[in-house]
Amino acid sequence: MSPTPFDPLAATRSAGDPEIDVFVWGTVFLDIIFTGLDALPAGGQELWATGMGSAPGGIANLAVATQRLGLRTSLAAAFGDDDYGEFCWRTLADQEHVALDHSRRFEHWHTPVTVSMAFQGDRGMVSHGHEPPMSASEMIGRPPRSRAAIVDLGERHTLRGADGPSWVELAAEDGALIFGDVGWDQTGAWSSRVLDDLALCHAFMPNAGEAMAYTRTSTAHEALYALGDRVPLAVITLGADGAIALDSSTGEEASVPALRVPALDPTGAGDVFGAAIVLGTLAQWPLADRLAFASLCSALAVQQFGGSLAAPGWGDIADWWRAQKADPGTGAYHQALLRRYAFLDALAPTVPVTACRRAAATIARLADVEGLQ
Repeated sequence: MSPTPFDPLAATRSAGDPEIDVFVWGTVFLDIIFTGLDALPAGGQELWATGMGSAPGGIANLAVATQRLGLRTSLAAAFGDDDYGEFCWRTLADQEHVALDHSRRFEHWHTPVTVSMAFQGDRGMVSHGHEPPMSASEMIGRPPRSRAAIVDLGERHTLRGADGPSWVELAAEDGALIFGDVGWDQTGAWSSRVLDDLALCHAFMPNAGEAMAYTRTSTAHEALYALGDRVPLAVITLGADGAIALDSSTGEEASVPALRVPALDPTGAGDVFGAAIVLGTLAQWPLADRLAFASLCSALAVQQFGGSLAAPGWGDIADWWRAQKADPGTGAYHQALLRRYAFLDALAPTVPVTACRRAAATIARLADVEGLQ
């Protein structure tokens, strides 16, 4: 039985719209993920994990998450000509249907690798890789017209071109909403120059530690208001405490608690959250619904191991909502979920039973749904 695609933006599409919904650029890693560990190994110690998966990682986490949510996604990245690179390319192009028209394969370039070890709801990682043989501007040129582009901010990832417009500036010029994310500053400098790039962005989606460090504030809410002066949409994730957001273009402010779920592997959960925010924004949902939807998608992801391939599809989301509606429980928490996610009533009934679902994260087995689309 072949899955039927579900398009959550169908009601907003019109003639002349971009063919691509989301354009992303970055580094693709081969992720090897170990789960079921009680701790990280000490010096000289060998531990056996109860679970292991392999999947394209890095920027692939974001590309798969957006594509699984029904957003037509194009990825620009460098791929090695080794077996790791071949696996990542094949999985993204053939299994996940991410467009790789602006990606390149390079001879004798080693595909970056990350080993992620999940334990007690957290993770430790070891990575190895080299700079891509070609810069983003050289590889991309002028990006395809898209509704949105997701970019990394940071000292090493300025969004502006030195000798002409960058691909990000060109994407914005062609009408794309720029969604900015940022990584942890290992130097501890937290340069305020990073925030200067927010002038190009529609949205910024840091975690609480990053947001407070860059804005020099002492609470997440203070950081939210500071960022709200710089971008139309500011979203701050609070880990186990959920997320908060401010849409200064509409005046909406919202917060949502995290769902109570057993977390197996947090790899890629932040990317899934960000992908859901992009979808909700493009679909013009109320801010509270966008936050709740993003929280749900990341909660579904952390219950599976596998990074990118643990990202939920609409089949998973519809299954979850049907299960909540069928649950006869009368507890306060369950009733709160039914109220918070009531907006899914308008979506879940239209999701085909054969819609995309999560895939198994292993080189040996590509997917747990026959004929995944």
